[in-house]
Amino acid sequence: MAMDGNAGAALLPEDGTRGTLIGRAWDPGAANGPCVVALRGDQLVDITAMAPTVAALLERPDAVAVARKAEGRPLGLIADAARNSFPDERDATRPWLLAPVDLQAIKAAGVTFAASLLERVVEEQARGEPAKAAAVRAQLVGEIGVDLSKVEPGSAEARRLKEALQKRNLWSQYLEVGLGPDAEIFTKCQPMASVGYGADIGVLSTSSWNNPEPEVVIAANSRGQVVGATLGNDVNLRDYEGRSALLLSKAKDNNASSAVGPFIRLFDEHFGIDDVRRADLALTVEGLDQFVLRGSSSMRMISRDPLDLAGQALNANHQYPDGYVLFMGTMFAPTEQRGPKDAAGGGGFTHHVGDRVTIASPKLGALVNRVRHCHDIAPWTFGIGALIANLARRGLLKNA
Repeated sequence: MAMDGNAGAALLPEDGTRGTLIGRAWDPGAANGPCVVALRGDQLVDITAMAPTVAALLERPDAVAVARKAEGRPLGLIADAARNSFPDERDATRPWLLAPVDLQAIKAAGVTFAASLLERVVEEQARGEPAKAAAVRAQLVGEIGVDLSKVEPGSAEARRLKEALQKRNLWSQYLEVGLGPDAEIFTKCQPMASVGYGADIGVLSTSSWNNPEPEVVIAANSRGQVVGATLGNDVNLRDYEGRSALLLSKAKDNNASSAVGPFIRLFDEHFGIDDVRRADLALTVEGLDQFVLRGSSSMRMISRDPLDLAGQALNANHQYPDGYVLFMGTMFAPTEQRGPKDAAGGGGFTHHVGDRVTIASPKLGALVNRVRHCHDIAPWTFGIGALIANLARRGLLKNA
């Protein structure tokens, strides 16, 4: 997991710091806690005195101006913080990066791409048994007989397809949320539970069929305004979810199972919602066994517009007073067989401990994490109460 000397550039968007990039970093020095940071040139600048939380910053109509120009305290080079963000190589006396979100609700949209929709049905039909996945997949592709990516959710065509599949006993709860009018919006994890660039990400040691889910994550304030975007890994245990959709929280919400970062790129004159709609993501998994998996996901293929999903997350019936971030879903569901003992011998890819996962997008940078078992990752202990106590000690609550 060693990082090279170009660590700072490696995690940034292709246009470097042309955009407005904000995030969080742990300062073990004066703050002895998390700082809201803006990236200015090659420097991380602590702007916590102006915005004590990222959630508070996103509430401000002048968030871009604050990120660019507000007086702040230098925390050091981004390259140094990036190198120091990997736990096994960390100097605990120097800053490192955190997930760029804090008080926001962490939400996720499921089954928003045709490819992943089919794989969710495969999981369900196989009852979470990966050895049955290949046969179920082949049967479903033959039976459905249409390109699901061309079917608009909630449309008359979607209703006709639903009726046809019901007659053949092929209808599924996943097809319902993938093709019906109502999107699946669920809670990925609690506020402040997400990990950031360089951190370990977790899978349960009892799972034999799991994978990364590379996604664009939009950031919205309490008024429902989408004000920026970042990258996310919606780590998923396919065997648990396949056994029962009621195990979704077990499949999705575990220690370090949500990775977000490296920065939130705020909407400004160089980046906006249309860039989110056009975003392409690249995934690379590099194992200690020399296995390499490459995949891609394109927001151009999503079945629901990002703003439609945002509106289904926050509306007159459902509010988030500290704002929210929303994983947009993925079209990537790896089926490549890794080894004869993986995924119970037939289901395809599953993680090994030590896997290095890189999710990259030209305008959002790169999110890099390493896979470990959840119980081997340092427990999450710094929550909202600890944050409030830390800000109070620093005399910063007056700006909250």
